[in-house]
Amino acid sequence: MSRIRILPENLANQIAAGEVVERPASVVKELVENSIDAGATDITVEVEGGGTGMVRVIDNGEGMDQDDILLSLERHATSKLVSVDQLDHIRTLGFRGEAMPSIASVSRMTVTSRLPTRDLGSRVEIKFGKVVKVHEMGAAPGTVVEVRDLFGNLPARRKFLKSVRTELAHVEETVLQYGLVRPDLNIRYRVNNREVMAVSAVDSDRLESRLKRLLKFPPQATMINIRDYSPNEDAQVKVAGVFLEPDAVDHSGVGLRAFVNGRPVRDRLLRHAVTEGFRNYLMKGRLPVGVLFLKVPETEVDVNVHPTKQEVRFRRPSVIHQAIVAALQQGLVGHQSIMKAALFQPGGADPTTSAFIGRGSQVADPGRSPGKLAGQAAVETEKTCSPLPVPRGRLIDRKDSVPFVAKTSEPSVAYDRIAESASDIPPGPLCSTPVSFGGVTRQEESHPVRVIGQLFDTYLLCQVEDGFLVIDQHAAQERLIFERLKKQYERGAVVRQGLLFPETVELSPAELTVLENFADRIATLGLDFQEFGGTTVVIKAVPAILGHLSPGEVIRELLARFGSTGPRAGAQTDAILAGMACKAALKANHRLTVVEQEALVAEMQANDVFSHCPHGRPVARKFTGAEVKKWFFRT
Repeated sequence: MSRIRILPENLANQIAAGEVVERPASVVKELVENSIDAGATDITVEVEGGGTGMVRVIDNGEGMDQDDILLSLERHATSKLVSVDQLDHIRTLGFRGEAMPSIASVSRMTVTSRLPTRDLGSRVEIKFGKVVKVHEMGAAPGTVVEVRDLFGNLPARRKFLKSVRTELAHVEETVLQYGLVRPDLNIRYRVNNREVMAVSAVDSDRLESRLKRLLKFPPQATMINIRDYSPNEDAQVKVAGVFLEPDAVDHSGVGLRAFVNGRPVRDRLLRHAVTEGFRNYLMKGRLPVGVLFLKVPETEVDVNVHPTKQEVRFRRPSVIHQAIVAALQQGLVGHQSIMKAALFQPGGADPTTSAFIGRGSQVADPGRSPGKLAGQAAVETEKTCSPLPVPRGRLIDRKDSVPFVAKTSEPSVAYDRIAESASDIPPGPLCSTPVSFGGVTRQEESHPVRVIGQLFDTYLLCQVEDGFLVIDQHAAQERLIFERLKKQYERGAVVRQGLLFPETVELSPAELTVLENFADRIATLGLDFQEFGGTTVVIKAVPAILGHLSPGEVIRELLARFGSTGPRAGAQTDAILAGMACKAALKANHRLTVVEQEALVAEMQANDVFSHCPHGRPVARKFTGAEVKKWFFRT
């Protein structure tokens, strides 16, 4: 007698249910997806007893007749696929024909449905996989699926469920996901007859407010918005999303939700791409918070990877990754301009929202003349000179030329060295380098800033027209230097400072190995060296920005960073440039002269560096006059 047997249908369905129906939230997911595929615009989800007592999903979709209800309870029966060729062009959320029979095999299920063209609907009752009753009855157009006593025939499965609170949290997250990805749906969610969530369909103009409400973001939260970004005109990949500013704390990663072609997915590639896009804006240990929407041709993504359809594979993952990173980086550039306007301009751009970034769009700079867009032309520099030092307490006007390097009776040697070595342009006496675009110097509306002074030799206090700023001098200059170094590196090489007398440095064998592996990139970072025999090298020039360090310190600093960072070249280079900027920037507890304080603020105004340093720490905070009045009950 053969030991191999064909499993009974009910047992096979229960095994399949183990893959599809993990918990009550899985039931909600499958039923809501069926409703969406049926063209529903109004969906209600009702839950009792944590989901094991009852799950009911009501929709106004196209409905089914009695025959279709019965067929939907058969394994691999579906209206969404006809041929194998269609597997490469799946546009529906469901297609496997497994959800309904799987759920029915582990619960008491009732399906009530009516076609809009019929006067009566049909009801089918199923008890743990067996149809027990079929009859006609009056019903509203659409479908109602009610699932009771989930896992009632599998007590062992019930034991593995978490607490009622945890299971309800999973159900709410499932409903939330479809509320996020389908703004055209009216969705209601009730628990034990208590309404927990109710959102109405909205158009694109009110999409952000709906997302904020669903995600429970604070009304004053600063948003970074991306709308239908494509890497080029012909690209079929479109990236959209809404994210909180980098200050939003998330150490777990649950604050990031991703959708591919309207389908909620869990994908490490997408998560990594979003994190990579926020690189140089996030503090270590923090993860982005927001929602990513990705649209790709159906032929570019395989959704038939897992029965739950929450895992996908991309045909060209590198293209997807690059598109997401580019979209987020453009969005963050726009965020800098918004933050700049919010800090320095009275009643400036609303800091709670950022410009939408779309395909081929450039980021509008609120501080620039109308019609001029960031990145519109290559950046040029033009020297202008300020004949006299700026007196204490004067207003800094954007039309004035303020020296970055001030020659005073008590000069700050470190500040002068950093400022001179950070710039590509050899500094003249009392010269600054205002930014110009396409040969036309940027003419901006004047927004005076009064530097009040230095706090704890670490922070700059500045008065603006509608409040005051607290600026972290280290973070601000670190960002300025980082952006300069990055531009130098992208142009071919970081500015070097030649040594009057070359210096020999003895390296360890491990350090020499790193040097040999990354010799070209280390040279591009401004280090001129050659081997001198054994483990000795001769240093002829160092990065100008690190000229205050000994050549031995410089080469060991670079080797340590190349040896400790990951293999991705872009992330590695940025991390090293950020480290160089951090080493070179003003430190806390470093006293600045008045002119130096004003020069740093003027340099900040000339650049968009008002969000975060390369390591993710905030650069500045603004307190409005209204807030100050509240402190003293003067409102």
